[in-house]
Amino acid sequence: MRVYWPTTLPALAEVAPSGVLAAAPVAVHAVTPALREFYADADPRDLEEELEYAAMSDAAEQSLRLLAGLPGGAQPRRVVLALDVPGRALPRPDAGWSAPERSRVVLDADLLLSDLVSVHVDDAEAEQDLRAALAALPAADAGDEDARFTVESAEGHELLWYDATELPLLMATGV
Repeated sequence: MRVYWPTTLPALAEVAPSGVLAAAPVAVHAVTPALREFYADADPRDLEEELEYAAMSDAAEQSLRLLAGLPGGAQPRRVVLALDVPGRALPRPDAGWSAPERSRVVLDADLLLSDLVSVHVDDAEAEQDLRAALAALPAADAGDEDARFTVESAEGHELLWYDATELPLLMATGV
């Protein structure tokens, strides 16, 4: 099963050397029944790819929230790991239609570095928008539409794709 785990560069640097990225149970994002229902009208030829992209985007939104908990000097880059895991993912009973709840599941297996397929990271051009989004996040969560627009503009940046074999280089360079 393909899952998307939101993280940050500092958190990844801390756990990657052990080989265990996160211990079970762990919240990840995946293609869920709620996500499929949300995209019921999508073109079936592109549906699977679109569903996986939506799950990864939901994980990227969670990564932004993880960045909000880091010290102000931390490099603002969203990080999402795509992993193929053998465990089961259990949809949350309170899953809703909106992002990111629509794709959030609880995995009953550890996330292992050996299951890594790809790494998705913001590039340097996204940093200004990410800093603005981080500053606007509390107001956006409180319902401020202008702040929500600022947060969504950061979500407009596409994450770069790296093969799993490139992770050591990414970690060495700090992206």
